Amino acid sequence: MSNTGKIYILAIVSFLVGTSQYIISGILDNISESLGITLAAAGQLITIFSLVYAIFTPVLMAITSRMDKRKLMIYSLGLFVIGNILAFILPGYGFFIVSRIIMAFGAGMVVVTALTIAEKIAPKGKKASAIATVIMGLTASLIIGVPLGRMTSEVLGWKAVFGGIALLGLVAMVIISLTIPKIQVEKLTPLNQQLALLKKPKVVLGLAITFFWLGGYSIVYTYLSPYLLNISGVSDKLLSGVLLIFGIASLVGSKFGGFSTDRWGVRFTLIGGMILHITMLVLLSIVTHSYVGVLVILILWSFAAWSTGPTQQYHLATIEPESSSVLLGLNQSMMQLAMAAGAGIGGIFVERISLTSITWLAALGVTIAIGLTILTSRSPSKKTSVDCNVVKSQ
Repeated sequence: MSNTGKIYILAIVSFLVGTSQYIISGILDNISESLGITLAAAGQLITIFSLVYAIFTPVLMAITSRMDKRKLMIYSLGLFVIGNILAFILPGYGFFIVSRIIMAFGAGMVVVTALTIAEKIAPKGKKASAIATVIMGLTASLIIGVPLGRMTSEVLGWKAVFGGIALLGLVAMVIISLTIPKIQVEKLTPLNQQLALLKKPKVVLGLAITFFWLGGYSIVYTYLSPYLLNISGVSDKLLSGVLLIFGIASLVGSKFGGFSTDRWGVRFTLIGGMILHITMLVLLSIVTHSYVGVLVILILWSFAAWSTGPTQQYHLATIEPESSSVLLGLNQSMMQLAMAAGAGIGGIFVERISLTSITWLAALGVTIAIGLTILTSRSPSKKTSVDCNVVKSQ
């Protein structure tokens, strides 16, 4: 098998991991009804996964830094598969929480290791494209995995989604063991040196933009299915199609974000995208029982939200060019923390105030991100020669 084919295998693996993470938002109402829990309690399944992913992935990668990457990928996938099997066979909310924790332990290491292997086996001059291909697997999970999981849930029950992911994960372990070569171990940047970057104010502000932008997005996205069904008036039969279109819009938005950053710069793209993001959140709370109107708003919201992704990655890479890879790693953890916080805070508002309140709360979070963007852009930034092909492909 060619190295290109191996990289696509890694992309498929990242697709499985992404689907296991994002699928909860697509079947939240089914989980809530099946387990006899509130929507807020079901939303905490995303919070738990993201917190474990964000906090423990850097630690686990540091501990296993000397391990052969093929072996690490197989072991990590094995842990991920075990989590999905437990989610499939064990009853009750408590056991499902345990399974989500185990999934997150494995998922974080799978993604980081897949990116590392892709960079190592890629042909010369195509390393950035290889990493972008793996990241596209994560993006595809949002576009294809969530609506496909929703359809599977409607036909076979939501537990079947995790059973299917576990089965595919086992197949992926066998294929990786047969196709991926052993990867020489390289010394990683020690965890304490990575965390030392957090002492720099501009780095903290840059990561805070990620937190409030994605946290605001996560507040609504976590509860999107019940929101569309109960507030927007979208019928259950149309929900899978709506989620698919929503995912496609996120991909287009991500591509546009990279293009806009090249053409008009970071400040314009970030602020412009987040203003549109806020506008669509407000309109989502106003427009109801109009399938076309809600669909247009969702498309523009997803487009705007994800146009910020590659631009923010680029922004962080230029803050400390000599530590760009470390900063991008920290940003991945911050993204998971933001999703955890968004799901958790959103759950509190859903339970104690109302489902309709989350769009306004999310808009406030994105507004704070705009303020931080303006604050960071006031200080002059030096010209850099950072190769941003990777981050602009996200």
